[in-house]
Order: sequence, then structure tokens, then C-alpha cells
Amino acid sequence: MKKILTLLFLLSCILNFGQTKSSYLQADYLYGNIIAHNPDATAFLQGHPTGFILSYNQRSFGEENWQEHFNYPDFGYSLGFYDYHSKILGKLCAIYGHYNFYLSNRLHKNQLIIRAGIGLAYNTHPYNKVTNNKNTAFGTYLNSSTYFKLYYQHENLIKNVGIDSGLTFIHASNSNVKSPNSGVNLWAFTVGLNYNLSPNFKNNSFISSSESKKFTEPIKLNIALRGGINESEIIGSGQRPFFVASVYVDKRINRISAIQLGLDLYLSPIIKDFYNINKTIPFTHLKEAHEFSRIGLFIGHELFINKLSIETELAYYIKTPYVYQAVYYETLGLKRYVNKKWFASIRLKAHAANAETVEFGIGIRM
Repeated sequence: MKKILTLLFLLSCILNFGQTKSSYLQADYLYGNIIAHNPDATAFLQGHPTGFILSYNQRSFGEENWQEHFNYPDFGYSLGFYDYHSKILGKLCAIYGHYNFYLSNRLHKNQLIIRAGIGLAYNTHPYNKVTNNKNTAFGTYLNSSTYFKLYYQHENLIKNVGIDSGLTFIHASNSNVKSPNSGVNLWAFTVGLNYNLSPNFKNNSFISSSESKKFTEPIKLNIALRGGINESEIIGSGQRPFFVASVYVDKRINRISAIQLGLDLYLSPIIKDFYNINKTIPFTHLKEAHEFSRIGLFIGHELFINKLSIETELAYYIKTPYVYQAVYYETLGLKRYVNKKWFASIRLKAHAANAETVEFGIGIRM
């Protein structure tokens, strides 16, 4: 009951900030399970996580050409609070930017929607060598977080109030900025209410795009330079800067998608740190190495959403001094085009469920 009253109080506060544009609010309660993606995670399984997600959503009607290509999505902001019910993990507070993509006709009362959100999170009980040395999930207070939500929504069921329900996946980690960093993956069932700030929005006409859905473009060459700081998976080994140079070509297959093929060059001092520490351990299985750069060959996809784009890549090391975590890796990136050529980017690199870097950079597509 206290949680419900808290949600209603926060919702009533947010209502005071209603916008003139077509928009709505959501308040969702969640109940779920932590996914044990590595052996250490079994120590965290002390209860079922609960929490809530509050969100503000602004509708689109085709004011910009790209919106029709994605079935007129919503853009919004969401605030999440998750109680892991674990003395080790504590609680997590997160703020996100998100898109809602509609999988059915926009004028139907019943909607199936998928939401993708990315943001920052604060963990209340990160790793501490003395007081909390079992928390290998969070090595820092500040973390990154992403979530994906597939849900059913019915608006204006009783006047301005509607209902929604679905499944949500939530990931949080510090992207290996500091060890430990196994992160937490959570799936949950959600149920909630939505409040329509613009009840007559369906009288608005959806605007058709003036752009043809057919689109051709020659092969483009991309060059990107990225960097950041990270630490090897050995706790206390120290944070070091790293640098990444990427060269790749892409080919647009339609107006919203492109296929990529290219190379990543990684200069990561933590690879040498990890090697030197392990060579002092008897019976180590690392082979002899004198040069510690790595080169990855990747194939990827870029999804263009207005001036933003989302990159997903799968890669294999064609050159590496030794196997660090795995011989393959995947990346998930967000790009913001400043103009038709130049872009800024942030990219997460991981070996399966183990994040290695969060990379910030700039690049050119020509």
C-alpha cells in the first residue's frame, strides 16, 4: 500500500508539469528475478526485485519525415527505482531517455509497444573491500543502465486513465570503468496506469512523409576515433586510458538501415597489466607475449533514427596477444550526427555478458 501511495503522490506531482504538446504519463510497478549470468550472481539471489518506473511520453505525428518510417514513435524520459532485496546489491535509481516504437496501427485502442531506454544509474551499495566485498556486480556508485520493455497498452479506459502491462529487461553496470563489474541483469513483469495529458489527440492527423521509402546511396567510408578509461577484471589492478581506431565501410540497404564491415584497433594497457599480474601466478596458461594491441574484424548494422543512429556489431579478434575473456566481442553504440558527415558516439563493448569498455569518440562518414 505504501508503494502505491508513493506512486500516486509522485504521479500527482508530475501532473503539474503537463505539456501543451500531445503527451501522456505512465506509472508502472515491477516484480521480477535477477538473471544468474555468472557464478558470482548466485550470492545476490536473496529475494525477488521490486520497483517502479515513472515515465513522460511525447507523441509524434509526422512533423518530421523520419517519424512515419518508424510508425510515429513516442520520445520520453523515465525514472526507475529498483530494490534488489539483497543486502549485497542494495538499491538502484536510474534516469533514462527512451523511445516507444508501436508494433500495431497507431489509431487502434489496443497497442503493442516496444520501448528502448538508455541512461545513468546510482547504486546505493557498491563494492567495498572491507564492508561489501561480495558485491562483484557494481564497483562504483555511478553506473550506466539500459532497459527494454515489451508491453500492451490501452489508453483512456476510464476518461484520461488507461492501463498497461508487459515484460521488462533491465541491465546496469559501470561498463568496466572500475572493477568489479559483472553487472546485474533483471527481468520483470510490469503492470501500471497511464494518464493522458492530451485526451483528444486522436483527432490529430498523422502526416505522411514526403520522402520516398526507396533510398539508394553509394558505399561510404567511415573513420572513428574513440577512447576512455577502464580496469582489468583483477580488482585493484588500476584504471588506465585506452584508445580505439575504427575503419569501416557501410552500404545503405534502405532509408533506415545500413550494413557495415570493418576493423577495430584496440590499444588497451589493461591487457598488459592483466598479463603481467597473471605471469606472477604459478602454472598460468598465458602464452608468451611482447606486443599487446588487438585487431577485431566486425560486421555490423546501423539503424538511422533522424540525427541519431544505433549501431550493433559482432566481431572476432584476428590479432590478439592472448585470449582475454573471449575471442569474440559485440558492441552496442549510439551516434549523433552533427551534419551529414561528422558524428559523435558512445559505444559499449562486451564479451558476451562481460563489459570491457565504454567508449566516447568522434568520426566521419564520407
